[in-house]
Amino acid sequence: MGGLVASTRAELLRLRKWPAVWVLATVWLLLNLTFAYLFNYIAYATGSSGFSNEGVPPDALLPDLLPAAIPSVLTGGMPMFGGAIMFILGALAAGSGFGWGTWKTVLTQRPRRLPAFGGTLAAVGVAVVGVVAATLVLDVATSTLIAVVEGQSIVWPALGPLAESAAGALLIFGMWAAAGVLVGVLTRSPALAVGLGLVWSLVVENLLRGVGNLLSGIEYVTDVLPGTAAGSLAGALGAGGAGDPDGAPGVLTVLDGGPAALLVAAYLVVFAAVAALLMRHRDVV
Repeated sequence: MGGLVASTRAELLRLRKWPAVWVLATVWLLLNLTFAYLFNYIAYATGSSGFSNEGVPPDALLPDLLPAAIPSVLTGGMPMFGGAIMFILGALAAGSGFGWGTWKTVLTQRPRRLPAFGGTLAAVGVAVVGVVAATLVLDVATSTLIAVVEGQSIVWPALGPLAESAAGALLIFGMWAAAGVLVGVLTRSPALAVGLGLVWSLVVENLLRGVGNLLSGIEYVTDVLPGTAAGSLAGALGAGGAGDPDGAPGVLTVLDGGPAALLVAAYLVVFAAVAALLMRHRDVV
C-alpha cells in the first residue's frame, strides 16, 4: 500500500507540473463552453438555429442555457470531443514513460510493477475527477451569467439528476482515459497511441455504425462499442437539449441508461485491468 501511495503522489506531481495536461484540460473547457453555451446563446440572441439544433425555434434554446438544464448539458460533448481529449491524457500519462525511459528507471527502484503502475492509474483518475469538477463549475457559472443577463429567475437543478449526470460524466471520461492508458502501454509510444485513439473515437466507430445501419447483423457489434455505450449514456442523461439527441455529436439513444452505464463501467475496468496485466508481465525496455 505504501508503494501505491508514493507512486500516486509522484504521478500527481508529474501530471500537475506537465503543461500538456493543463493544455488538454483548457481545450476541453473551451470546447464545452463554445458548443454547449456560446453558439446556442448567439443563435438565441440573433434568432438563428443553434448548434446541432437546426429547425428549433430560437426561443426554445434558452431553457437549455439556464442553470436548471445543467444535468443534461454537462455530458453533451463528452462522448466524442471530451472522450478524445481524455484518451490523449491517458495515452500521454502511460505512454510517455516508455519514450522517456522513466518506466525503466521507476521499475528498477523500490516500487513493484503493480503499485508503480497503479499510481499512474490513480493519478489519471484524479485528473479525470478534476476535469469533470471544473466542467461543472464552468457550466454553473456560465448558465448563471446567462440567466442574469436575460433577466431569468435562477432555478437550480435537483440534486438527484445532477448527481446522476456527474456520475455519468465520470464514467465516460474515466472509460476513455483508461482506454488511452491501455493503448499507450500497448504501443509504448504516446504519439502512436494518440493517433490511434483519435482515429478510433472520431472516425472508425462512426463508420462502423454507418455500415451497421446498412447491413443486418453488424449492429450487434456496433451497439456494444465503447463510443456507442458512452454516447447512449449521455443520451439517457438528456444530452442533446432541445434538439434531437441523435443529432448532437457523439450522443446516441441506442442503449438505455442502465445498460449503457454498466457497459461503460465494464469497459473502464477491463481497460485498466488489461493495461496493468501487460505492465506486470511485459518487458519495458
